[in-house]
Amino acid sequence: QVQVVESGGGLLQAGGSLRLSCAASGRTFNLYTVGWFRQAPGKEREFVARIIWNPDNTIYRDSVKGRFTISRDNAKNTVYLRMNSLQPEDTAVYYCAVRSDGYAEIDPHEYPYWGPGTQVTVSS
Repeated sequence: QVQVVESGGGLLQAGGSLRLSCAASGRTFNLYTVGWFRQAPGKEREFVARIIWNPDNTIYRDSVKGRFTISRDNAKNTVYLRMNSLQPEDTAVYYCAVRSDGYAEIDPHEYPYWGPGTQVTVSS
């Protein structure tokens, strides 16, 4: 099994930037598919971005394209989500999810391992 933990959330004003980190255990982290999801108050969990073993193979939801960047540092067993030009609509708990034994896309059910989440709050 894989342990997953997010960090880097916080409180900031609209237009600001934040970088979230997702650390996952395992000797084969370089092969993991890692996704970011978020859940705002009163809303369903939604897909944000994902990255596979090939760091050039990334997917983003339309509303964050051009603002968010997902990347990975396999030497640190860490995936990052750089978030620029943050808006109040981005306010949510952000979750990191991992699939260790194959590919995954945008469906949360494709990811068996999840972190506890980190809060991002953007004020207007």
